[in-house]
Amino acid sequence: MALIVLADDGIEFDGNSPRNGPLGGVESSIVNLVEEFVRLGHKVSVRNLCQEAKMIEGVDWAPLFLDKKYNIPKKADLYIANRGDKLIGLMPEARRTVFWIHNPAQYLLKWRYLSKLWRLKPAIIFIGDYHASTYPSWAPGGDRIVIPYGISDEFCRYSPRKDPPRRRAIFTSNPLRSLDWLLQIWVDRIFPQAPDAELHLFSGSLTYGKTGAEKKLQMQVILDKARAFEEQGVVVRGPVSKPKLIQEFREARVMLYRGDLNETFCLAVGEAQASGVPAVVQELGSVVERVVNGETGAIVKTDLEFIQSAIELLNNDDVWRRQHNTALAKQGVWNWEKAARAFEELITK
Repeated sequence: MALIVLADDGIEFDGNSPRNGPLGGVESSIVNLVEEFVRLGHKVSVRNLCQEAKMIEGVDWAPLFLDKKYNIPKKADLYIANRGDKLIGLMPEARRTVFWIHNPAQYLLKWRYLSKLWRLKPAIIFIGDYHASTYPSWAPGGDRIVIPYGISDEFCRYSPRKDPPRRRAIFTSNPLRSLDWLLQIWVDRIFPQAPDAELHLFSGSLTYGKTGAEKKLQMQVILDKARAFEEQGVVVRGPVSKPKLIQEFREARVMLYRGDLNETFCLAVGEAQASGVPAVVQELGSVVERVVNGETGAIVKTDLEFIQSAIELLNNDDVWRRQHNTALAKQGVWNWEKAARAFEELITK
């Protein structure tokens, strides 16, 4: 049994948050990882911006600060500093310190990061090959290790559907990530070729905590635009909890998402694929790592190809069925147990 400590200074959440409402991909991934560590037999503590100390699913959650001072254990076999530069050096007695990042790594090219990465040289954990490519080869740090997010088992429990769902497309990402673009091509080009289809939007600021609140007005402009397209099949649903989202994936025929250069993993597409939802994406950022082109969806270069692929999946039952079955078979293989074991191996290296 190892002692594992994870520190995060992002937004307020704890191990109950995914079950109580919508939660961002990074925060959901933290919860999934630490709970998997417990299942593997380790003692696990999280120090973050939660309001009170609790034991949740065997994980010791407690506030990062106590009386305005860091509330961090002195020792650990593995210390995971998550995102924030101020966290990197908080456990000098840890057997192994790693720095887990989630956004494109250009933000590390600031002195407050570079100085700590050069001095302490923690291993940097990236969540995909595209993600790793965003950190220059000359930049400081220890080992560069790619450990993709796992896909939660709850998304991987379905058997193939016997009958295709209704013509329902789904979007579950940030409204600021090309939703306005998707709305326009849906109204102008896709909906006219599938006039009984619907586009359901599970999207909004609530998922992103205080970060989302800061951009709430920008998101609201796009969602208000979406509401104006009700007659073109656009349905604004808003963010939902993970259990509810899993149910919605079962009724979705295709996920439509352009992709984004700031997207380093795209858990939204990963979870949809594992649930058997074919996806259409463009060659932008990490989404190309989530879809098997021609087998579990389409990776396209142009807007026209995106439109054609979306229409085909909405209208062609045979194409949908083949890609649905393949997504179920292939896209939930890398789960959180495998991701946790990859972190576990870092203790002995």
